[in-house]
Amino acid sequence: MASRQQVQSLTQETICSICLDFFTEPVSLDCGHNFCRSCITQCWKTKRMNFCPECRERFVKITSKVNWALANLAEKSRDLVLNQKEKGSKLHCEKHQEGLKLFCETDKKLICYICRDSQEHKSHNFQPIDEAAEMYRDRLSKCLQWATWRKTLLQDTEQQQKWKISEVREQPSSLQTHITSEFTKMHQILTEKEQRLLRDLREEEERILEPMEKNFNVIYWELDCIEREILELEKQRDEQDAARFLEEEVRHERRIVQNIQPQTLDNGTLPLGIFKAPLQYKTWREMIDSIDPAPAPLTLDPNTANRDLILSEDWTSVRLGNKEHELPDNPERFDHSPCVLGTIGFVSGRIYWEVKVKNKTWWGLGLVKESISRKWKVKVTPETGYWTVWLLPSKGYVAHTSPSLTPLTPSVNPRKIGVFLDYEGGQVSFYNADNMSHLHTFTHTFTERVFPYFCLGMRHGSKNSNPLKICRPKAQ
Repeated sequence: MASRQQVQSLTQETICSICLDFFTEPVSLDCGHNFCRSCITQCWKTKRMNFCPECRERFVKITSKVNWALANLAEKSRDLVLNQKEKGSKLHCEKHQEGLKLFCETDKKLICYICRDSQEHKSHNFQPIDEAAEMYRDRLSKCLQWATWRKTLLQDTEQQQKWKISEVREQPSSLQTHITSEFTKMHQILTEKEQRLLRDLREEEERILEPMEKNFNVIYWELDCIEREILELEKQRDEQDAARFLEEEVRHERRIVQNIQPQTLDNGTLPLGIFKAPLQYKTWREMIDSIDPAPAPLTLDPNTANRDLILSEDWTSVRLGNKEHELPDNPERFDHSPCVLGTIGFVSGRIYWEVKVKNKTWWGLGLVKESISRKWKVKVTPETGYWTVWLLPSKGYVAHTSPSLTPLTPSVNPRKIGVFLDYEGGQVSFYNADNMSHLHTFTHTFTERVFPYFCLGMRHGSKNSNPLKICRPKAQ
């Protein structure tokens, strides 16, 4: 059997150097070189000169004879190459040079019949190649279905990520406008307060200086009169005629007695307590009424309070009681959770409020939609209408997100929690109100009234006895 190298060597001898294919009706020139008849004819016709394309020898007379031996050899070479290609395209056993007809399930490889009977594959399981291929084709189809599903999922995720990237790229512009607008309002408030205080200072200055300047003019006039009087006295003192001296002296003395009226000093001063006060703190306190949103003076709704809860008389504080109270079974009252809602619900606007949570070990705060279940326990998630953060004894500070809780890591334990609602903007944010550091934000498209939510948690022994108290802005 001819080797691959032998086939290649034989092939090179039967290839036309013009068309680079096996000779077809090869002819021999006088110089001994061979070409396909059609190839050499076309070459001479194109060049209009008779010469050998190999050695460039010129011929006066064209003599070319068909080389039948080379033609037969070229045909055999062509068949040999085709057989080699056909054989190479079929899988065969490298060890036995037999066709691969079986699939060894144990070794996961193709084998021939001789391999099957060998000691190497003794007691192995075999399948015909067609059956094994069908089995693996079924597996491949399942893998293809799984890969197609994953591709669809990834394409959806890719599109969502693309939208998110676009959304994030658009947000800075609107957020920058919002930040600039908010600080412009504060700058305007501060500028107005500064200008008003400076105007008050100028008016107070004028009010105090006016009588002082009048008094100064009087003093100046009297001083001028005295200086003229001194000159007259000095002149009178130098008078040598005794009779004239006494006459002038008596008259002058009477005039001095009549004109002397002591002038008092006006001690008016600017009120430092007004204009040199702790202006930054004073202005900050005054800005509360101008800030939007400022901490809202919320109150608790006793009609929603669980029977275990005790509300303060002004409905701004709530704590756990020691027993259930006899209260009407209102539809809005919480039966199974120690919770209470705010009196006012919101369907628009931007609202912010603060709740004191100091020394409590268990609490929940946030917003709920009006239609939540009050009579049965439900999972506290945005899907059920709750947007809340919690302090839980076993988990610490968390946001009740879905499908699992989101841990929160405030730098310091909050004594007050701030809650911010932007109804139209679809935002509920929570802050450590002691330093206004951000804790968590929910986003949602609100479609119904929402109420402030207060949950006292369980008693936790005696550790959780402190109340939740709404912070009033005027009391800060």
